[in-house]
Amino acid sequence: MYPPPRCFELQSNSRFLFVIFWHSGCFIFLSKFFAVRIDILTLFPAMLDGFFSESVLGRAREAKLLEINVRNTRDWATDKHKTIDGRPFGGGAGMVMKCEPIFAAIEELQAPSCRRIYLTPDGARFTTTKAEQLSHEKRIIFLSGHYEDIDQRIRDSLIDEEISIGDYILTNGTLAAAVVVDALARFIPGVLGGEKSLTSESFTRNLLDFPQYTRPAAFRGMSVPKVLLQGNHGEINKWRLARQQEKTAKVRPDLLQKEPWTQL
Repeated sequence: MYPPPRCFELQSNSRFLFVIFWHSGCFIFLSKFFAVRIDILTLFPAMLDGFFSESVLGRAREAKLLEINVRNTRDWATDKHKTIDGRPFGGGAGMVMKCEPIFAAIEELQAPSCRRIYLTPDGARFTTTKAEQLSHEKRIIFLSGHYEDIDQRIRDSLIDEEISIGDYILTNGTLAAAVVVDALARFIPGVLGGEKSLTSESFTRNLLDFPQYTRPAAFRGMSVPKVLLQGNHGEINKWRLARQQEKTAKVRPDLLQKEPWTQL
């Protein structure tokens, strides 16, 4: 009679849990994947209706690879008018989002190892490298700003990271949160279905993408480059890399100054 099964080794890695059991004279390997949980705090949750239900993100949610909860920040306001903003001390234009509802919201939603991110034009610029880093988080709270800004005490006490999606201003941070979620989701295993496609995309190796063609091979006098029709994958890779270098040098030469790119 064999002894009852016992856990021989326990390992965890990001959102994956690996457990090895010794039972009946053999090892049994079990693994479990935990979906990334994302909470978005915004004053305009209706802006995201449909965005997270369609296409790749919609399928990822159905497959339990990604959990997205869009929350109305006003739900944590306690006065009868659901006040979320106030006039800035020292004067100036616009209104400032108040401490009380945002502290209450984040303190209710946060959990150990949770990453709390504020979307703001004066944050660090968002990159594909940052998207990949965020895809390994177990839980993220995105705070969408509005009005002139949020109270600085929120930034000082609650926020782990501030992100900007570009050098321009939006009416609020809700669309910025959607952009970041869309970008990071693509690095979650299983979301795209074919992770190999990530390796040749723009910015992945500090090079912009190469031109793409499909049938027909000739259209209105425009032909597909012959090298793509000959089936020589070594030559195709060389051609694609050359086109990436040309386009990057022309459109984004700053990328070529970063860490060296590698061969396809």
